[in-house]
Parts: sequence; C-alpha cells; structure tokens
Amino acid sequence: MKYNVILFDLDGTLTDPKIGITKSVQYALVKFGIEESDLDKLIPFIGPPLVESFQEFYSLNQEQAQAAVRYYREYFAKTGMYENAVYPGIKELLAELKSTGKELIVATSKPTVFSEQIIEHFGLTQFFKAIVGSNLDGSRIHKDEVIAFALQELTGIAYDRVIMVGDRKHDIIGAQKNGIASIGVTYGYGTQEELMQAKPVYSAATVEELGKLLLL
Repeated sequence: MKYNVILFDLDGTLTDPKIGITKSVQYALVKFGIEESDLDKLIPFIGPPLVESFQEFYSLNQEQAQAAVRYYREYFAKTGMYENAVYPGIKELLAELKSTGKELIVATSKPTVFSEQIIEHFGLTQFFKAIVGSNLDGSRIHKDEVIAFALQELTGIAYDRVIMVGDRKHDIIGAQKNGIASIGVTYGYGTQEELMQAKPVYSAATVEELGKLLLL
C-alpha cells in the first residue's frame, strides 16, 4: 500500500476500552438518578464525542451533558482508563509498520491528556510520532477536527500518502472531509452496516487483515 503516514483511532481500533468507558458512563448517569446495570447498553458511547452521546442517548440538555462529562472523568481518570486492553496483534503490527519507515499518529476524540497516559501505560508510545486528541475544554472533539490538526503537523507529505484507520463512521467521515483515504475495522465497536454506509476505501475484519493492507 502506498501510504507513508497512518493515523490510528484509539478506542476500538488499538485498544478495547469497553469496561472502562461503560463504567465511567454508568458512574456519570447515577449522578442524574439514572441506574443502568447493563453495560452493553452503554457501548454506543465508545467512539463519538461524549457530550453529544449523553444528549442523544439519555436526553440530557447541553449543560447537563457537560456536567455528565465531568462526572465521567472523575471515574475515568482514576480507574476507567486502565480498564482497557490492547487488541492482540496490535503491538506487533505497530512495531512492523514503524520498522518499514511508516509514520504513525494517534488521532482520537478522547482528550489528548488521557490518550497519552493510555498509550504510555500499554507501552506503545515508542511507535507514534504524535498523539492527537481533543481538548479538555470541549474543543476539537469531532474526528474531522482531530484529523485536520494532525495533518497540519505533517510537512512535505501529500494527502494521498495518508490514511486513517478506525472502527466508527466518525473516523471514515472525518477522513473524507480531510481528503484522505480510510480503513474501517469491523473488530471494534462500529457495526459492519455503519461502516459500509460511511464507505471507507478499505475494510478489515481482523488485526491480521489490517496488517496485510497496511504492509502491502
């Protein structure tokens, strides 16, 4: 494959954050008197901006949703970010990609400060040129904005040499808005239907398939 720069989503692409994210959402909802015992019902929170998900799925208004995000971070910062696991084969894939001269960047809607801690915790920092996320003040939360910021940091690289890898439609749409190619991975938290409707250039059902695409 002709791509020299690879942008990776974090949640659902590099790591499986289900337990930490859903428990953090559960913790926040309790503050509003909402008891949700089934963590699987909170899976849709993985990927999109949290403030929007609290409004969409639990009908909180803007102010309540912003408060919910603050509560979420109370749990996430202490415990939730570590209730997480790197997908099998990812570390080996990153090492191989870097050894072939690819530039790797994390591009996530998760706040940069948390993303850096997670990447460091799992021993992945060495593989990435940059870790680009959102800001704690609620700015740069949409994936197209994150990707645009990451692209600004690149010098002398044509956009047709850059590709975005992610598991949700937001990753694919964000890539399209910035004029770069994309790979939708279906081992994460976006359904195959969601990803196919977003029309990624490529798709991969496993980490092994992803590796075959990126190492061509």
